[in-house]
This record gives sequence, C-alpha cells and structure tokens, in this order.
Amino acid sequence: MEINEAIKRAKNNDQKAFNYLLDLFWDSVYGFQLKRTQNENDAEDITIQTFSKAFDRIETFNEAYKFKTWLITISKNIHIDLLRKEKNSIAQVISKNQRDALQVLDESPTPEDELINEQHLAKLLRDIKKLKPHYQKVINLRYFQELSYKEISAELKEPINNVKVKLLRAKKLLADIINESDD
Repeated sequence: MEINEAIKRAKNNDQKAFNYLLDLFWDSVYGFQLKRTQNENDAEDITIQTFSKAFDRIETFNEAYKFKTWLITISKNIHIDLLRKEKNSIAQVISKNQRDALQVLDESPTPEDELINEQHLAKLLRDIKKLKPHYQKVINLRYFQELSYKEISAELKEPINNVKVKLLRAKKLLADIINESDD
C-alpha cells in the first residue's frame, strides 16, 4: 500500500490503512519524542496520543503536505501542551474540547488476534509478561476480562482513542514476541 492511498482509505475509516500508517510512522514519532522527553514512558504516551489525535482528525489532513510532518507537528504540540499543563499544575492531559472518538478499530479479529488466540495459555501468559505493564493491563482487560473499549476506557480513566491505539500497539508487540519465540 502506498502512503497516499493509505491516507485516502483511512479517511474512509479503513482499519488496514490505520494499521499501515501506525506501523509505518510509529518509530519516527516515538524517536522524535524520545529525543525531546528523554523518557521512554513519556515518549510512548505522547506517541499514542499523537496517533489517537491524528486518526480522530484524519479528514483534516491536507495531502499537499507530508503525512510524517503532520504527525510530528501534532506530536510536538501535544508535548508543548503537556509541558504547559505541568507548569500550571493541571493534571489533565487531554483537552476538554476533544471530540468523540472515531471507530479506529473494528471488532473483527486481525491476524494478530488469530495468532494470539492460537497460542497455549501458559506460553501466552509468559509472552504477555514480557510486555510493559500498561500493555499487559490493556491485553488483560480486553482478552481475559473481555471488557469493551468503553469499559476499558472507564477502568483506565483514559479516552477511548488512547485505549484503542494502546491495544493496537500491545497486540502488535505481543505478536512480535510470539513470532520471535516461535523461530
């Protein structure tokens, strides 16, 4: 899939296009934030928020510009907003004016879901323990407690967009761990 085609498909809420864009640009946005924040957890949180915001507002993207530049700009603005809020001792990370979340993820099983479901439970639990704690928690809530995105959002006290992106990232990382251990 080409970037411009993926963007057009994402504007039509195509899940595979969202996955493609996330995979293609995750490292760039994360690397940018890691240099800025010097903290892996903060960089990862800002990167998740960046994709959440970008996917929520994908229809506003102007194809005359580079998609990577647009993502980096969103990421930079989120970081600046966080710094301002910290400076003002305000605990909220997400703007109160944020719109309702778009359905970024669908409920049908992805190849990663199928791979995860094929694994023996004991091995799967060992592999899950290799993930960072916040990814372990979101996997647990979704697949073992079988909560909906809305219920996970309430449990974690995070916007549903963040939950969706975090779960997508957790599934991809877990699938990579499973694939590595199968080799």
